[in-house]
Amino acid sequence: MASNRGMKFLLAAVLAPALCLGAIWPENIGAWKRASTTQATLFDRPLWDEYGLKESEAARYENGEAHFTVTGYRLQDTTGAMAAFDWQRPAKSTASKLAPLAADTGEGLLVVHGNYLLSFSGHTPEAAELGALFDGLRNVDTTVLPILPGNLPDQARVANSERYITGPASLAKFVPSIPPSVAAFHYGAEGMMGVFHGPKGDTGLVIFNYPTPQIAMQKEIDFRGIPGGNLVKRSGPLVAVVLAPTDPDAAERLLAQVKYQALVTLDQWVPSHRDNIGNLVINAFVLIGILLGFSVVSGVAFGGWRAFRRRGNRGEEADALTTLHLGR
Repeated sequence: MASNRGMKFLLAAVLAPALCLGAIWPENIGAWKRASTTQATLFDRPLWDEYGLKESEAARYENGEAHFTVTGYRLQDTTGAMAAFDWQRPAKSTASKLAPLAADTGEGLLVVHGNYLLSFSGHTPEAAELGALFDGLRNVDTTVLPILPGNLPDQARVANSERYITGPASLAKFVPSIPPSVAAFHYGAEGMMGVFHGPKGDTGLVIFNYPTPQIAMQKEIDFRGIPGGNLVKRSGPLVAVVLAPTDPDAAERLLAQVKYQALVTLDQWVPSHRDNIGNLVINAFVLIGILLGFSVVSGVAFGGWRAFRRRGNRGEEADALTTLHLGR
């Protein structure tokens, strides 16, 4: 009995991955039919885990003699998908109009839909094919993307050099010179990195976003204590760090472009027309006029009805009283 249970457990462990295949990719994408499905090959698994990878799957599609392969990654949220997109995007790729986050890789397409990252190789899907595929994806997260990437300067930025930092794994991968204890991810901090062209060489800039300006003020001191000659600037809850600049003047010009712009929403009472006392008095007089007009019209109508009845009863006055002579 114990041997049979062991065999069943081993068989279930072997078949479980196979039973899960086909969880992402449909049977057909337009005229393309799915020929096979395999587990996706993952490199830098700690980084995938930090970005919140939930499942991944590769598939081969065929249409006659033509074929292509595609790999799908379902992340925990849209932030993880955006971060993985920046990481997986080839350096020589170009922006695609098929989606807000899409890149033409030269061999296919890398595209984000919600919390999904999809990588096509050997074929670039048409808009209709992509739309039908998006509609068939399950557990799609539609959370708004973080605004931190918008704080990264555009001027002289190297194309496709952006990297999003959510924890120690991505920090070690993209900015190893900054210790995790200084970045202090336990505060909920996230970072955005980019590389910028300069007269004396390229310069790296990373911006960390903290929950409050007070925390950013404390972390600014810690960042200044990192050896290597980094330049540090704080703007609101943002702390910008230029990594070991070869040109201090270019680094200062780069830091000057980092400016935090707070979005202020005022929660205050705004009077409307209903709250205006003048409108209230006017509406009261209007109501009185309507009631007076209704009274006049009703009186005229009733008087006309009485006159019509008198004219119809010529021999007897309408509404005449009947007198009973009951005298003794």
